[in-house]
Amino acid sequence: MKTDSLRSELRLAIQAAQDKKAAGVTLLDLAGLGAFTDHFLICTGFSARQVEAISDSIAETLTNHGLRLAHREGSTGAEWVLLDFGGLIVHVFTERARHFYDLERLWRAARRTDFPDPAPGAATA
Repeated sequence: MKTDSLRSELRLAIQAAQDKKAAGVTLLDLAGLGAFTDHFLICTGFSARQVEAISDSIAETLTNHGLRLAHREGSTGAEWVLLDFGGLIVHVFTERARHFYDLERLWRAARRTDFPDPAPGAATA
């Protein structure tokens, strides 16, 4: 994945998550930390069904824009779905699983960008 196209793909993934009302959307920049990827996109759904909807939306959006989904881990009813796009790995958690695994703490050396949750009742573009 090219660095210049990654920025647009990150924006697409963030928007796809927000369109499905994902909460706590956070981007970790892992470049230069010896990680196996450049970025983690982490977000929360409030039920297993919402986790599935968010992950499906992100996967569909990015594959429709030419990214190859190398691997998907987690299935219907899962508390954590992982989408591996090579330079970007997406983690969609339930609240409980996100708190338990706490990837933000584990990768605290990464540059972190938090995206605001949409206001209740606000339409997303």
